[in-house]
Formats: sequence, structure tokens, C-alpha cells
Amino acid sequence: MNRTLRITYSLSFLGLLVGLGAWSLGGLDSFTRTQQMTLLDGKLAKAAETHYDEQFPIKRVGTNLWAALDFTLFNEGRPGVVLGRDQWLFSDEEFKPDASAGQQMQDNLALIRGVRDTLQQRNIELVLAIVPAKARVYAEYLGKEQPASLHGELFNQFHAQARQANVFAPDLLAPLQQAKARGQVFLRTDTHWTPMGAEVVAQSLGEAVKRQQLLKAEPQPYITEAGKSAPYKGDLTNFLPLDPLFSDLLPHPDTLQQRTTRPAQTQGEGDDALFADASIPVALVGTSYSANPHWNFLGALQQALHSDVANYAEDGHGPIQPMLKFLQSDAFKNTPPQVVVWEFPERYLPMGTDLSSFDPQWIAQLKNTRQSEAHLALSSTRTTH
Repeated sequence: MNRTLRITYSLSFLGLLVGLGAWSLGGLDSFTRTQQMTLLDGKLAKAAETHYDEQFPIKRVGTNLWAALDFTLFNEGRPGVVLGRDQWLFSDEEFKPDASAGQQMQDNLALIRGVRDTLQQRNIELVLAIVPAKARVYAEYLGKEQPASLHGELFNQFHAQARQANVFAPDLLAPLQQAKARGQVFLRTDTHWTPMGAEVVAQSLGEAVKRQQLLKAEPQPYITEAGKSAPYKGDLTNFLPLDPLFSDLLPHPDTLQQRTTRPAQTQGEGDDALFADASIPVALVGTSYSANPHWNFLGALQQALHSDVANYAEDGHGPIQPMLKFLQSDAFKNTPPQVVVWEFPERYLPMGTDLSSFDPQWIAQLKNTRQSEAHLALSSTRTTH
């Protein structure tokens, strides 16, 4: 290598480093310092380092390239998503059971029975809304990867356990399957149902509650209004890190029409309005299916039940943790509802829940005297399949 070539090579390499460094510094423009980020304790430096690492352009390029190869050559995404046919995406939680699924199912069934008993002691009716898996409702869009055998039997098994425990759990699978002829009940690129799917479930629950005459309150009419439709990028596309270089490979966004529900008659500012919160007859507890306003499940349930509904659902914590928080809340202790609707996606039955924030003795009391019952019920259900 002659001198001129060595100089050219060295200058090119230095130029590449300087260019990449300058490009990388551009990501710091979006960094925002908060009051908690102080220089002395190192929090500011750590936050800046984390932000720089996330915005590092070479990392994004490598991530995009690797994701594009997985997507195009192997039809796979990152752990968390399962690719189906016709750009349908599914959560891998509906396909791969945890290694301790059997024990987790027994623990969760014991907790469900404990919740039932706790509510019964206060003369509160429990309505268990078991949400069928998206992969079950839209099985025709599954690809080469199929749910594990445990998930194949999970929905029917869950309902069998509810019947044996005398827990009222209306069938929500048949109404959703029938409604597919009228429109989409689950989002194609998201874990959750559409506003239409949420409405179908709410109407089914409303009819079941009416048949059982569980509500004694005066009916209150509600009105639901549909807004404009707009593109919606589902949460499952987060497991396909193809932006920005290969964004054309991503599935087309869903179309989401936002709905809002309001009382047909506005309450005045008298005594009834002052004490309205103290007499809410229905409590809704559950997951992001209920907590996220995009689906308007709360509003659809209010309209279907002709009743005000207090929402205690939480996003990102599963169905059990919000229920345990509700049982310890002042609202439950001081102004208990007549009915509790517990929205419980079927895939959570064999999954563990972080209960470290609760008193272990209280959790044990909820499970106590129900463990053997849950084990026997689980065993008897398995023998029928």
C-alpha cells in the first residue's frame, strides 16, 4: 500500500467516524432533562446515556436490517408477536404457555374463587367476562404457527371451572363469532378488540345481567356517538422494528373509529349529582380491554346495562392485580356496587401475576380452602377432554 493510498484510507476512515459521530449527536436534540435528573447523583448522565443509546443511528440501522431479514426470509418478528396470514398479527401469549402453567392455573382459579366468596359476603354479584383469544376468534388467519394444546382447550376449560365454582360467566365467544359477518371485532395489528367487538361483548353481558335480574337500580339511558375513522398502528407492530428504513414492509394500519358514550339525560347540580359517586351500581375491573378508551368498552357497558359504571380496570397489570386492588379500595369498603363485571382475557389464566405488593397472608386467605377444590376441578376437566 503506497503512501497516497494509506493517507486516503486514513482520511476516509476518520471522515466516516466524524460523520457517524455528528449523526449520532443529532439524537440528543430530543433529550429532555427533568428535575429528578441531577448531576451529582449520576441520574442525569445515566438518562443521557440511555437516551443516546436508544437514538444511536447505527443501532437503529442494525435493528432495522435484522428485523427485515427475519420478516422477509423467515416470516418472523421479535418475541412477542406471531405472524399470521393476510397481515394479521397475534400475541405470542396466546400460543406459548409458561413452563409453570399448570400450577399458575390452579393458583389463579383459587384466587377467582376467593374473589367470588369475598363479593358474596357483601351481597355483590360477580359477572366473569372471559374474553376469548384473538387467535381463537380469527383462527382462519393463523399461519404456520399454531397455539399450544393447552391454549386449544383453555377457553372451554375456563368456562367449566367457572360453572363448577358457581361463577356467572356468560359465553362471549359465540356472539363475537357471529358478529364477524358484520365487521371486524378484533384489530388486525393489535392485541385488543375493536370498538365494535367491545360493543358486542357489552351487549351480551347486558342481556345476561338482565335475564338474571342482577341489577336493582333505576335504568339510566345512554347514547353512543361515533367519531371519525383514522389509521391506527396496533401495539403488535412494536415487535416488528422495521421503521424507518423498511416501514413499507409493515402491515397496513388498522382503521379505528372512536366512539364516545354519554348519559342521555344530564344530571342537574342538586343533591342527586352531589351523591352520584356514592351510588354507582356497577363496577368494571379488568385489563387494557376495559381501561383503554380507544375501545369504549366502558361506554358500551353503560349503554348495555342502562347503568352508570365505575371503571377500576388498569393497563398493563393483567386482570388479577386490579381486582385485588379494588377489594382493598375505599370504594369497595364504603360504597359497594351491586354487580362487579370482571373482564378476564382467557390467556391470563395460565399466567403468573406479581402479587408482591399485597399482604401474603391476605392472598393466602383468598386461596385457602379453595386450592384442593381448584385442583380437583382442574383434574376432572382434563379427564373430559
